[in-house]
Amino acid sequence: MHIIIDGYNLIRQSSRFGKYDRQDIQLGREALVEMLSAYKKKAAHRITVVFDGTGAPEFAYHRDKVQGIHITYSHQGETADTVILRLAAMKKEQVLVVSSDREIVHHAAASGAATISSPEFEMIMAEAVFFNGESTEGVESVGWVPSTQKKGPSRRLPKKERKNLQKIKKL
Repeated sequence: MHIIIDGYNLIRQSSRFGKYDRQDIQLGREALVEMLSAYKKKAAHRITVVFDGTGAPEFAYHRDKVQGIHITYSHQGETADTVILRLAAMKKEQVLVVSSDREIVHHAAASGAATISSPEFEMIMAEAVFFNGESTEGVESVGWVPSTQKKGPSRRLPKKERKNLQKIKKL
């Protein structure tokens, strides 16, 4: 699975990364990349973080790889949102887009990509890093439970939502 992250959206939605961002924008980016590289060691997904090119360091290339994390800056006159949407449209169902921006989430889901909000992903990432990949959230028994209620398609989530949940469970 390929995880595409709206970098500044995740940083500014987070209390952990936001404090670094308020000091210096570069510190926020570095803290995010450091946490993502620790997460990547636990979950071997391909991760791309997209930042707006206007705040990019002068020496930074538009594409870079730091500690196994692909970092992409948008070009002049282009936003990170358009880069994220272009990547999601190219890879379609192989992608999980991390953003709390409604427009990005809507367009990514329309192209077939799974989506997760920035705070949710940060929680999953923190659990994976601090609990060595052994998440305690969502642990349930999977056995058969007798019931007199009817079960069938009306109780089932739509196919798009089921696929989205399957990708999130892989995190």
